[in-house]
Amino acid sequence: MERSNERPSADRPPTIRGVAERAGVSKSLVSLVLQGSPRVSDGKRQAVLEAIQELGYRPNAAARSLVARRTHTVGVLLDDMRNPWFVEVLDGLNSLLHAHGLRMLMADGRLDRRAGQDFARTFLELRVDGIVVVGTLPDSAGLAAVAERLPTVIAGDHGPRLPRVDIVANDDERGARLATEHLIGLGHTRLAHIAGQGLVGEARRRGFEAAVRAHGPGLSAVVESGDGTEEGGYRAAVRLLNPVRGGERPTALFAFNDISGVGALSAAEELGLAVPADLSLVGYDNTYLSRIRHLWLNSVNNASHEVGRRAARCLLDRMERPDGPAARQLVAPELEIRGSTAPPRPA
Repeated sequence: MERSNERPSADRPPTIRGVAERAGVSKSLVSLVLQGSPRVSDGKRQAVLEAIQELGYRPNAAARSLVARRTHTVGVLLDDMRNPWFVEVLDGLNSLLHAHGLRMLMADGRLDRRAGQDFARTFLELRVDGIVVVGTLPDSAGLAAVAERLPTVIAGDHGPRLPRVDIVANDDERGARLATEHLIGLGHTRLAHIAGQGLVGEARRRGFEAAVRAHGPGLSAVVESGDGTEEGGYRAAVRLLNPVRGGERPTALFAFNDISGVGALSAAEELGLAVPADLSLVGYDNTYLSRIRHLWLNSVNNASHEVGRRAARCLLDRMERPDGPAARQLVAPELEIRGSTAPPRPA
């Protein structure tokens, strides 16, 4: 077969047929080269690769996915992209997925709910090879439907528990105990907690209350509901710290996450309370917010990068063994001490 000297025009991109003609082989052999098949001789493989280079041919990803029945993409559903905690989780996810030739397609669960979109249908239509759900997902029924058809992993939350769905999360109850015990160890006896929502919020509240109980009846503790946002943290802190509540205000506050903690800092400042002289404050997640110099917030490091990396490993394993039993991993937290806690002022 003669080698073709015809080059594609600007409005007609090179095709696999053109590559075959340039290399002097069949289209099926070009396909084998693109698939990395070992059944091609070194000489013909080199001829095809040279033809691809000369023509500037780029394989059609959609066409290849139809042949291979894979798209080499992973759907990643985030509970709310505004939360900076997700950045390091995604970094951990991508570090391993990218190394295995997989790309991430991301969706914001909050926006989808507002638009009335069904993430399950969207990801199934995109023919992703698997799904990672990051954070709390209200629609457990939709997740169950997807998990029946695609390898699925939950990262950063503790449920729902579904067959063949792996869970990788931080040990949130233990992390909350670390934060609370740190405050008690400084000598604080009047403590407060801005609680979060979902299973993670419940776990962190349990940890706070368990630490208070473990240190005897000499402590007082109050819990105020929050929603995980800066505004929610601000409003909860105002209710906790404002003297109109009656009684003595708390001298130490453990916030559900760093964002709530930033809101609490704003509330303390408006009420004329200095942190940490008048109020000790601990957040959770150890996001970049806690490391901003003028905030310098103590925070529980929930190993978000490691959670993402382990979730990616679970997904890769489940793609190889889709019918394996569901696994649950908890990553150990650590408390990062910065400048937002101190012993209480002397009475």
